Amino acid sequence: MKRVHVIGRKNHGKTRLVTELVRHLAKRGWRVGTIKHTHHQHELDTPGKDSWQHRQSGSIRVGVLSHQLSAVFLPVNGAADSEDRYNEIAPLYSDCDLVIVEGNVAATAPKIEVWREELGTDPIYQNDPGVEVVVTDASLTLTAPRFTLLPTAIESLADWVLFRLKLSNNSK
Repeated sequence: MKRVHVIGRKNHGKTRLVTELVRHLAKRGWRVGTIKHTHHQHELDTPGKDSWQHRQSGSIRVGVLSHQLSAVFLPVNGAADSEDRYNEIAPLYSDCDLVIVEGNVAATAPKIEVWREELGTDPIYQNDPGVEVVVTDASLTLTAPRFTLLPTAIESLADWVLFRLKLSNNSK
């Protein structure tokens, strides 16, 4: 699975950047998958519903199929690390040219940080050498590439993603 992670602190614009990248790359003909990574503990399946009961009874895989969507719940047993978990779900993304993950600062895949100076938090890139690109509204002097938050920079950032993942940067 060829993936890149969009990371950043709360309310810095991760979701917006992910959706703009997906929209732009899809318009260029790329098949893009996404994953939302969260460190928050919450129930993904609705407690009490049939699929939840299946999982609670001991099923190791629970699928939900509807007319519009399909979902599979894969319980995490033990302390499997993130890379193992990405490998486990990779077959579900086999028809994607690339996958954009929102979140997961611990990832070993390429990382793009979104950082907005006006929010007053410290940028992650200062302490994380794995951040390869910073998308920001600030005038920073960086050793890594810097892109502005302006919508006009999305094409250049998309080109960087395609180059970094060793995909052709031309439209498909």
